[in-house]
Amino acid sequence: MNAISIGVVSRETGVKVPTIRYYESVGLLPSPERTDSNRRSYDDATVRRLRFIRHARELGFEVDAIRQLLDLSDQPERSCAEVDVIARSHLAEIDEKIARLTALRFEVQRMVDEGEHGRVAQCRVIEVLGDHAACLHERH
Repeated sequence: MNAISIGVVSRETGVKVPTIRYYESVGLLPSPERTDSNRRSYDDATVRRLRFIRHARELGFEVDAIRQLLDLSDQPERSCAEVDVIARSHLAEIDEKIARLTALRFEVQRMVDEGEHGRVAQCRVIEVLGDHAACLHERH
C-alpha cells in the first residue's frame, strides 16, 4: 500500500481537506487507515475514488446518486442499465433547471426592458417583484 497523507490527496485531487472528511462521514469514501500518530493514511484506490466523486460533483450529481454510481462501479460485471437510469434522471433534472433559468432570464429581461427607468414609483422591476401575477411564467 502506498500511504498518502490527506494533504497530498487534497493537492492531487483538488478536493479540500474538509470536503474529504465530509465524504468519509457520509460514506462516499471508506474510513482511512490511521498511522501510529492517528493521522489519516490513504492509498491510490482512494485517490481514484475521490477523483471519480469530484468529477461527478462537477457534473452536478447529488451525493446519493454518486453513492449509487460508486456502488455500481465496484461491480464491473453488472449491467450498465442502472447507471443509465441514474444518468438519464440527472439529465432530466438539468433540462428542468435550464427551462426554469430560461424563464427566469426572460422575466428579468422583460422587467428591465419594460421599465420606466424614471422614478421608483413607476419602476416596472419593483412592480413585477411585488406582484407575481405580472410575470408571464408561473414557475421560475
